[in-house]
Amino acid sequence: MPRTKLLTALCLAGAFAPALAGCDMAPKYVAPANPAPPQWPQGAAYPAASEGDAGLPWRTVFADERLQKVIAMALANNQDLAATLANVASARAQYHVERSYQLPTIAGGADASVTEAGLSQFAQSQSYSADVGASSFELDLFGRVKNQSRQYLETYLSTQSGYRSARLTLVANVATAYVTLASDRDLLALAKKTEASATHTLTLQQTLYKNGLTDGATVASAETVVEQARSDVASQTTLVAQDRNALELLTGGPIEDALLPASLLELEPHITTVPAGLSSTVLLQRPDVVEAEHELKSTYAQIGAARAAFFPTISLTGTLGFASTALSSLFTGGAFTATGSGSASLPILGGETKGNLEYAKAQRDYYLANYRSTVQSAFKDVADGLARRGTIADQRRAQDRLVDAAQRSYRLSDQQYRAGIGTYLDALTAQRELYADQQTRIATVLADLTNRVTLYSAIGADASLGEDDTSVK
Repeated sequence: MPRTKLLTALCLAGAFAPALAGCDMAPKYVAPANPAPPQWPQGAAYPAASEGDAGLPWRTVFADERLQKVIAMALANNQDLAATLANVASARAQYHVERSYQLPTIAGGADASVTEAGLSQFAQSQSYSADVGASSFELDLFGRVKNQSRQYLETYLSTQSGYRSARLTLVANVATAYVTLASDRDLLALAKKTEASATHTLTLQQTLYKNGLTDGATVASAETVVEQARSDVASQTTLVAQDRNALELLTGGPIEDALLPASLLELEPHITTVPAGLSSTVLLQRPDVVEAEHELKSTYAQIGAARAAFFPTISLTGTLGFASTALSSLFTGGAFTATGSGSASLPILGGETKGNLEYAKAQRDYYLANYRSTVQSAFKDVADGLARRGTIADQRRAQDRLVDAAQRSYRLSDQQYRAGIGTYLDALTAQRELYADQQTRIATVLADLTNRVTLYSAIGADASLGEDDTSVK
C-alpha cells in the first residue's frame, strides 16, 4: 500500500472513529410511569396539603449552629461515606477506560540492535527501526463498544446518585443521633431529680418510722421509688455515653462538649418541618430513586451490546515506520515502511451470545421492578412521616395537659397526706404516675423532632448535597 494512502487511513481512523458506529442495537429508553399515587394521602391522620416546593437544604432544616458543625464534621470525616466516594471514583475510572475503546490506540516505538560474530568486520550486523501505528482498533459498526461505554456511564451515574443518597442518609442519621442524645440527657436529668425528691421523702419516712409514727410497709414503698429512680439514673447514664459514642462514630472523631445538645426543648426551635408539596413527583428526584433509574438505563445499553455481539466484529491494524541497517540513514532514502491489516469474526456456534442477550433482558426486568419498588417505598416513607406529622401536635398538647394534671394530683395528694387527711399510698401512686408521664412527654417530644428528620430524609429534595466533586470529567 502506498505510504500516502496508509497514512491517510490511519489519520482518518483516529479522526472519524466515532462516526463509524453505524447502528445502535439498544432498545429506546422510555422512563417508566410513576408507580406511586400522584398526590399525598389525605385523611384524619394527615396534615393539610401545602403548596410550594418540597424539601429544604439541610442547613435550613437544622438551624442549630452546634448541630450544623457536627453534621459538617460527619460529611467531611465519616469513613463509610469515604468508602462510598471511593466507589464512585472507581466507577468513574472504569467508565473512562471503557470510553477509551471507542478511539484507536496510537503508539510509537523504536528499536536498535547490533550483532557481532568473530573478529571479521563483515560478520557484524546492525538494524534500526522507528514506527507509529494503530493497534487492533474495532470498527464499532453495530454499537457494541458504544453501548458498553454507555453501560459503564450509567453505572457510574448510579454510584454518583448513591453517594448523594449516602450523604442524605448520613445527615439524617447524625441529626437523629443528636436529638436522641438530647432526649436521653433530659431523661437522665429527670431521673436524678426524681431520685433526689424520693430520697428526701424516704428520709422523712425513716425518721417517722423510728419515732413510731409510720409502719415498715410505708418505708419500703418509699424505697421502691428511690431505687427505681437510681436504676433509671444508671441506665440513662449508660445510654448518654452510648449516644455520644454513636454520634462520634458518625462524625469520624471526638466531639467537644460544647457542641453537644443541652436539652430537647432548647433544640426544638432550631429544627424545621420540611414541606412535602402537593405532588409525589418530587420523589423521582430522590437520590435513591435516581440511582435505581440509572441502574435500569444501564441494562438498556447492556441489551444493545448483547445484540451487537450477533454481528461481525471488524478490527483494523496499521503501522507507519522506518527501518535501516544504519542509524544515519534511518529517516532517508527508502527506509520508509508501512503495514496494514484487517480482520473480521462472526460467532456461528455456541449459546453464549444468546444467553448473554437473555441475561441482559432479564436484568432489565429486574431493575425495572427494583425502580418501581424504590419509588413506592419512597412514597410510603413520606406518607408514614406525614401521618405522624398530622397527629403529633395533638399528642404533645394532650401529653402536656396530662403532666400538668399529674403534677396537681401529686401536689394535692402530698398536701393531704401531710395534713393527715390522706394516705401516703395515694401520694406515692401520684408520684409514680407523674414520673411516668414526664418520661412519656420527653419521648413524645423526641418523636416530634425525629419525625422532622424523617420527613427531610424521606422527601430527599436537598439540592445542596449535590454540590460535590464527583461529576464526570
